[in-house]
Amino acid sequence: MKKNVLLTVVVIIMSLGFQSCSDDKDSNATKVQLKLIDAPGDYKEVNIEIIDIQYNSSDSEDSWRSFTPVDGYPINIDLTELIAGNSLLLTDEIIPSGMLKQIRLVLSDNNTIVIEGEIDPIHLDTPSAQQSGLKLKLDTELEPGFSYTFILDWDVQRSIVKAGNSGKYLLKPVIRVNTEVNSGSISGKVIGEIQGDNIDGAVPIKDITVSIYTTDDTYIAESLTNENGDFIIQGLGAGNYKIKIENYSYINYESVEVITVIVGNISNVGTIELLVPVS
Repeated sequence: MKKNVLLTVVVIIMSLGFQSCSDDKDSNATKVQLKLIDAPGDYKEVNIEIIDIQYNSSDSEDSWRSFTPVDGYPINIDLTELIAGNSLLLTDEIIPSGMLKQIRLVLSDNNTIVIEGEIDPIHLDTPSAQQSGLKLKLDTELEPGFSYTFILDWDVQRSIVKAGNSGKYLLKPVIRVNTEVNSGSISGKVIGEIQGDNIDGAVPIKDITVSIYTTDDTYIAESLTNENGDFIIQGLGAGNYKIKIENYSYINYESVEVITVIVGNISNVGTIELLVPVS
């Protein structure tokens, strides 16, 4: 059995609180929530098993402490289900206030993917270089009596790598993190004609990848539409963005107007209609 995989997720915490999490007797406590969402990849399923979620308030390796999820461990997730506003609340717990150095997820070796068109799951190997975890310093003070929600956006496409001619798939987790109190969202709906179906006019389209870029073409995040064509991309910092959609069945789409994200708000771009190429 391989060693457990330690994945350290560094969370950029602004000293912003938005809700009291305690009464007077808990004045030295801080409420922490971790919310997991998914940036999709080209897979039918991506099954991840989390066996521990830890935080560290110092530089000592002896100071790691575990969160205690309501339903306990292990936490089994199909990351492909976390789209269009769906998220998984990993933790919702009160911890001592003060310095928070790091947060990390401990994964088992029972991680698999299912490729489109296949039935049997494929095991995800984790390179030995990743087994000790990615440890980055945080050194941020958590204010007592406040609540912090952190959004962990797991980028599936960038986290899974096919290893040469061996046929093996490697798990190299890539996670973008932001604070909910320090971020906003972009939402909308995608419609279009469905080729090959006897449908008159445009209808909602599911499983369309909607990508968010800065106005200078820097990739930020992406998500899939659900069965109603709806999408929402969370955890975006305040600023100006644009949407790109590239799908072989439709003409590439890029938003013309700048989309402004405001902290705490959802910027709804309305309905995007994709056009079918003229044959």
